Amino acid sequence: MGLFFAFWPVPFQMWLAAALAIPLRVNLPLSVATVWITNPFTMTPIFYSAYIVGTSVMGSPQKDFSFELSWDWVLQSIETIGPAFLVGCLICSIFFSAVGFFSLNYLWRLSVTKAWEKRIQKRYPKA
Repeated sequence: MGLFFAFWPVPFQMWLAAALAIPLRVNLPLSVATVWITNPFTMTPIFYSAYIVGTSVMGSPQKDFSFELSWDWVLQSIETIGPAFLVGCLICSIFFSAVGFFSLNYLWRLSVTKAWEKRIQKRYPKA
């Protein structure tokens, strides 16, 4: 759940992950913690990569832009780079949350299998 919301460019990603983790019965601490993959240090390369993915999928050319910390820049960039960026964010969130889900599911099953094997060996030691 956290990986899904990590790629959304919205505030309060942890709250969103927690709000859906509870009714969907997924691991709440892990959902909240994995949102922090996008943090102030990684946000720029991750969101720029999402923009690249969006332009590739939409077949639109990449536009040069420079970041400004202003409301006018946000409104202008939503019109110019916004659609490709949001499509890329959606694709990345679906892809990486699926990869995370299947990877953690595999690791969990592997640890349970090893624990059962260890338990069986402890119960029935070889002579």
